[in-house]
Amino acid sequence: MISARLRIISWMLGVLALALVAVVFATWQVLATRADSAADKELGHEATKFRTYAASPAAAAYRTPETLLEHYLQLNLPNDSETFFSIVDGRPYRRGHGSPPARLDLDPAFVKRVAGAGGPEYGWVESDAGRVRYGVLPVQVGAQPVRAQLVVLEFRDVLAKPSRDAARALAVIGAITLALAAGACWLVTGRVLAPIRQLRSTAEKIGESDLRRRIEVVGNDDFAQLAATFNTMLDRLEVAFVAQREFADNAGHELRTPITVIRGHLELMGADPVEQAETRALVLDELARMNRMVDDLLVLAKSDRPDFLAPAEVNLTELVVEVVAKARPLAERTWRVDETADVVIVADGQRLTQALMQLVSNAVRHTADGDRIGVGARVAAGQVVLWVADTGSGIKAGDAERIFERFVRGDDQTRTEGAGLGLSIVRSIARAHGGDVRVAPQAGPGARFELTLPEVRG
Repeated sequence: MISARLRIISWMLGVLALALVAVVFATWQVLATRADSAADKELGHEATKFRTYAASPAAAAYRTPETLLEHYLQLNLPNDSETFFSIVDGRPYRRGHGSPPARLDLDPAFVKRVAGAGGPEYGWVESDAGRVRYGVLPVQVGAQPVRAQLVVLEFRDVLAKPSRDAARALAVIGAITLALAAGACWLVTGRVLAPIRQLRSTAEKIGESDLRRRIEVVGNDDFAQLAATFNTMLDRLEVAFVAQREFADNAGHELRTPITVIRGHLELMGADPVEQAETRALVLDELARMNRMVDDLLVLAKSDRPDFLAPAEVNLTELVVEVVAKARPLAERTWRVDETADVVIVADGQRLTQALMQLVSNAVRHTADGDRIGVGARVAAGQVVLWVADTGSGIKAGDAERIFERFVRGDDQTRTEGAGLGLSIVRSIARAHGGDVRVAPQAGPGARFELTLPEVRG
């Protein structure tokens, strides 16, 4: 597996290498063109010098072309990148001073090529010293026929040696730069990708029983934000796993009790019809309780789904009046509509009714005949407040937060039935609407439960 670090470095070095190759190649082409131009320039310069000398009064004293060429070669000293030699009657005659890079005067094929020139000729020829720019200047004295030539050789590769050395130096510097860039990229990508490696390491070490590991967030760049997002996700996962574990433990405990009761009575049931009828009634009652518990668990499980709510326009006055009307048959209580708000909001009316009816059902269990139970709604400061208040036994201060957890009941169990899921359902409905539920203080005895929702006008 190729790591992201290696891929990034490979791409960066590949692009840099292509750029360096392009620069070196372009530089070499420019320098090569300049070397060709320099060879042409030197060749033209030497041709001009010879023509000037041949036209001078001193050259008029020479009667033969070989004498003229011999004296010219003695006077003209070539540099390291050029040489001269003369051809008389088709054969090399004299050579200029110095040791040229290559002896083309000893090359029969080249000598044969230039010996028959009746006019100035220029061209390129290959030699042991590389490409050579040559020029042939025929020499004629008086009316004599042309029988001698001056050959000027400009060794282009010798002229280009400084440029070639510069190109090689540029290539070496580019290679060193590429190596240094590779080291720098390795260090930089290591620092940049450190959060990714830590993210991977943390993800590999995370298990269902170890969700406490977090990534250290340094800086405020994209990787730091990624690490912060990952930590936030871990926080949610940890809370979800803990809640799932507690939920599974509590659900198993709550369901185990009726199952044990049913199994025990069925195992001990005799042939007596009366006993069988009593056992049947008990089993049906336990099954009904289990059915209610499963229904509540399904509601809680669906509360996290996007389709849990079906928002529509809800009139708060109609909602409160409808809840009170449905609650009246539950028990002989003093039912009241405490307050209403003639406001239409966007919410799931059925879910809000379900939450209020659950609170009303709890209020009925904690009140006696004649106690007052009131339902109300108001809109204030951009929030909708729905409440159910009663004058019953009330809620202990220590239970005000705990009772909204799943499978949790208040300390007073004598008049409490159910699995402790009702208030959890109420809280899930409130939070699905973007709000919450709480036990609110009130003057006098009893309890007051308030649902606070954001106001979304219809």
